[in-house]
Amino acid sequence: MTRRLLVTYLSITAFALVILVVPLGLTFARSERDRLLFDIERDAAAVASLAEDALEGGRTPPLDATLADYRDRTAGRIVVVDTQGISVADSDRPEGEPRDYSTRPEIAAALDGDRVTGTRASQSLGGRIVYVAVPVASGGTVHGAVRITFPTASQDARVRDAWLRLGGLSILVLTVVAGVGLVLARSVTRPVRALEDAAERIADGDLAARVTVGHGPPEIRRLGATFNRTAAQLDQLVTAQQRFVADAAHQLRTPLTALRLRLENLEPHLPHAEAPRLDAAVAEVQRLSRIVDGLLVLARSDASHPPIRPVDLAAATAARVEDWSGAADAQGVALAARLPDRLWVDAPDGGVEQIVDNLVANAIAASPVGGSVTVQVAATRAGGELHVVDQGPGMSAADRERAFDRFWRGRAASPGSGLGLPIVRQLARVAGGDAFLTAGPGGRGLDAVVRLPAPATPRHLPPRRGADGTDGAQTLTPR
Repeated sequence: MTRRLLVTYLSITAFALVILVVPLGLTFARSERDRLLFDIERDAAAVASLAEDALEGGRTPPLDATLADYRDRTAGRIVVVDTQGISVADSDRPEGEPRDYSTRPEIAAALDGDRVTGTRASQSLGGRIVYVAVPVASGGTVHGAVRITFPTASQDARVRDAWLRLGGLSILVLTVVAGVGLVLARSVTRPVRALEDAAERIADGDLAARVTVGHGPPEIRRLGATFNRTAAQLDQLVTAQQRFVADAAHQLRTPLTALRLRLENLEPHLPHAEAPRLDAAVAEVQRLSRIVDGLLVLARSDASHPPIRPVDLAAATAARVEDWSGAADAQGVALAARLPDRLWVDAPDGGVEQIVDNLVANAIAASPVGGSVTVQVAATRAGGELHVVDQGPGMSAADRERAFDRFWRGRAASPGSGLGLPIVRQLARVAGGDAFLTAGPGGRGLDAVVRLPAPATPRHLPPRRGADGTDGAQTLTPR
């Protein structure tokens, strides 16, 4: 924006200079030419009056002193001719033989009684000259003519010097305007940049970002004040909403736990036929407890920015897969993992464990008895990827995108709270990564992918030893 404002200032100034300086320069050049012609015409008229009587009487005009003085004072040349166009006086050839100038257009026109002015190139002088030819006449009779030629070099030099001065003045004006314009542009754009920075910080989740409203134009200051009020109201609303979710979830945990215990204590006192109903009630309480726990996780991640630190994705994943092996065996699902030796990524504290737990739990629940779940960690240019592949029924492309909406469940009978995948995506995005679902190999099942960025500071640690004492990738197989 600063550059655009500066270019605007300079463009307006340059346009103003063009419409002022160019006409001024052209006017000066025309004035110099007119002044030179006026002086030459005056001198030609004076010489014609001095030569009139002598030419009328057929004598040589007594102009030696006048011609010598003109030759010494100026760079011009005076030529006086009779009615035949033969020179009778020449300031450049005072002692030379007469020459015939009757073929010169300006001389011929002057002998016809016309006054002639103009410019032409001179081969002898190697430049342009301006000329004036006037008739020497009395009583309507032409007795001869006077021609004065003058080189335009001095006039051209004055005009060129004037153009250079005007150009230098224009450059000076543009330089001053550039300096002043830069200061003005920065005074306008500095608070705008501050607003932009604050808006970006709010977009990144820092709702405490504010701008200083004491600088800049009045409109910008008013905009800054409005921005601060809006940010404060947004901070208040979001904080209240997060506090409500966190407080509600926290307050619900205790009565839910008590309700589950009471339901379980009822089991010995109920008829055997009522056991399925009791089990269904306990399952619903457990699902509600999971929803509450998920809300707590989301509320904490929304309310604050957890510290991001380098985490060994391979090691953390391996530990969680080991813990889930028993649950997979109980469901009749084979759980396997293909992991590299080490792979460092940036992640929230404890975030990788929660991500793996949610994805593996979903995969085991979706897989049929006798199916398999594969957990894989791979390095990428930007960091690392975690893949959890199941052999369940899969989802359509639209459902795979909606699966990250909070409380959404694709099938009415599917277990879960509808918060697992939103938690995974939230934790990944807090670290600067992302999460998404794709179809599994061969179009069967789902491949849950989580991308996490590489650490800002590279980790240089010795490789982890395998169980056999050798280095290399780690492969976990189901027990």
